[in-house]
Amino acid sequence: MMRIPRSRGLAALCLAWSALASAQGVDWVKANDELLRHFQALIRIDTTNPPGNETRAVNYIKGVLEAEGIPVTVAAKDPARANLIARMKGNGSKRPILLMGHTDTVQVDPSKWLFPPFSATRDGGYVYGRGALDNKWQVAAGMTTLLLLKRGNVALDRDVIFVAEAGEEASTAPGIEYLVNERWPEIEAEACLAESGSVVRRNGHVRFALVQTGEKMPKGARLLAKGPAGHGSRPMRSSAIVHLSRAVEKIAMWDPPMRLNDTTRTYFEKLATLGTSEEAERFNGLLDAAKAPAVREYLAEHDPGNYSMLHTSISPNIISGGFQINVVPSQAEATLDIRALPDENMPAFYDMIRKVIGDPSIDVIPESKNERPGAQPSAIGTEIYRAIESANRTVFQVPTIPQMSTGATDMAFLRAKGMQCYGVGSITDAEDAAKGFAAHSDQERLPEDSLYKFLQFQWNVLSAVAMTKQ
Repeated sequence: MMRIPRSRGLAALCLAWSALASAQGVDWVKANDELLRHFQALIRIDTTNPPGNETRAVNYIKGVLEAEGIPVTVAAKDPARANLIARMKGNGSKRPILLMGHTDTVQVDPSKWLFPPFSATRDGGYVYGRGALDNKWQVAAGMTTLLLLKRGNVALDRDVIFVAEAGEEASTAPGIEYLVNERWPEIEAEACLAESGSVVRRNGHVRFALVQTGEKMPKGARLLAKGPAGHGSRPMRSSAIVHLSRAVEKIAMWDPPMRLNDTTRTYFEKLATLGTSEEAERFNGLLDAAKAPAVREYLAEHDPGNYSMLHTSISPNIISGGFQINVVPSQAEATLDIRALPDENMPAFYDMIRKVIGDPSIDVIPESKNERPGAQPSAIGTEIYRAIESANRTVFQVPTIPQMSTGATDMAFLRAKGMQCYGVGSITDAEDAAKGFAAHSDQERLPEDSLYKFLQFQWNVLSAVAMTKQ
């Protein structure tokens, strides 16, 4: 039998006791009803971006919080695209913690929805609507958490800041960039809880919780091919399109150098302990120099999400060239979506691309689009990360796995300023993506029980790291 050090055992006991004592003071049935009401109200406010119009959602949140005596700051670079900042004051013995969600959503095609996208329809244990997953559930949970803290007159060791931000989906200038560059003292915190995590449920059973501790950097490049123009009846192997096609194939099939960081190494190690024996052998094989190439090839074919975490990735997503059927064009180009590891040396990486292509007729032109600052992953040994692990065990009965997101979030701006950021999430059904219910899909839906459990999860985290121990 493994012996647990006495100090660690006492710490875990105190953490669990604190969470239980705080939870007992909340009427969760009543809190859940209110949370659902705010969640549905936010979904029913159309904040598709573009154009955004997030001030509509801010006005709703402002009215709810101010009615309870919670002071609110409306921070807006663009009057139509406001952010909201609210703060519950603590005694200052610890640095603040930030709860953040975004009020904007991606656009919709209403014809593809089971229910109207802004109806917030409840059906079969789910809530349907644009923003149900990305990210109005977290906004609703943040504002409800502040209401519970206020009504309970909860003593805090640190300030709890809630931010409902604009522009996350397609225009960071009025949102996180404005907050970081011009309102930093109002949102500065030791740590942030925001989007991009999830509690994975497969075949009706919760398996594990993913916590985003880092993310890749969006980069880009164009491949520009040039060659002689000519008549289409006389094919030329010097054609720009021929050269470009070869270059695109080489890049698409290239396996860039694998490099793991603390987050991704822990991620694959833990996945190996939670999956089948076949999965365990596969993920463990990544750390074996002899087996790793075959494992990477398997992941490239069958598991592109995990494959992308291994290295800086390249996806050729746009190809253009030619203007008439009987004309050999003198120019063609491809646009590459590059997602870089946080510490990637991009000039050196572009040089590697040139060497892989090995064709002097192809120019590799770096491009900057939708870029976010690079930053090292957040630590997985902090008090707040341990509280997240404990809350996942208590509320969802699952282990926690740190994850590097292959997509981009606004936490990149906060990490670049030195804030520890953790992407946490609600329960998501692994089967839903294939059914078309994922974030940014033609439809979105959130399991209703997931909404309620996340509120308890967040409350447990705060009870461990923010609430004053009696």
